[in-house]
Amino acid sequence: MTDQDSIQFTEAEESSKQLAIELEQKQNKLAQMTPSTPPLERADIQFQISSIMNELKRPGMQTAAWGMTKESFQIYLEAKRWEEAVECCDLLYQTDQPASITALGNGLWLAVTYPINTELSILMLNNLIDDTPDNSDGAAVAAATAHYLADIRLEGEKRDSTMFLTLNMLSKVAERHSQIDSQEKFNLWMQRLELTDPSIFLKRLGMVIDAIVGENWWYDRDALRAELPVN
Repeated sequence: MTDQDSIQFTEAEESSKQLAIELEQKQNKLAQMTPSTPPLERADIQFQISSIMNELKRPGMQTAAWGMTKESFQIYLEAKRWEEAVECCDLLYQTDQPASITALGNGLWLAVTYPINTELSILMLNNLIDDTPDNSDGAAVAAATAHYLADIRLEGEKRDSTMFLTLNMLSKVAERHSQIDSQEKFNLWMQRLELTDPSIFLKRLGMVIDAIVGENWWYDRDALRAELPVN
């Protein structure tokens, strides 16, 4: 082991110890809560505990993190706290449990439907890209949606910098999908896959999410759609 490796190992060990201390503190805080504790306060601390458990990745911790995070998700969902609900879905996906792909699908629908933090929506779409085969049109649709959301949700320099990143996402997907290596080929690829028309690629994204989730929806999408403001 080199000196650099030794330093990195020591830093990782120290970080793990600090996380374990923080975990114990938050678990004690959770244990002190009573039935009268506001549900959102409980959801917040459970999510924090689950995040640490998932980071530590000790035996059994990711399974425990899944259960606590799913409870927090339900609380956030009932409170219509969409951003926190999506954060839970991202963590559930990260725990790498049997239903993690279902969590990704449920989170994606919320992340695209509601105007939450754009970076979080893009993160969820990038999760989908990472979880699909290189030749999957689903990855292309996800990247196009990320680029579109950056365009319509953001303004000014933040919009410009984020769209630069999402365009890079699109380019990487094009390269792995069809070995695209020039602007001309990229433009033709976008047209061929109909990635320039939101009315088309958003509908295709919906089909991809439907295929991921199947019958395992954790909420009533029709009821949520009915509550959306009419444009």
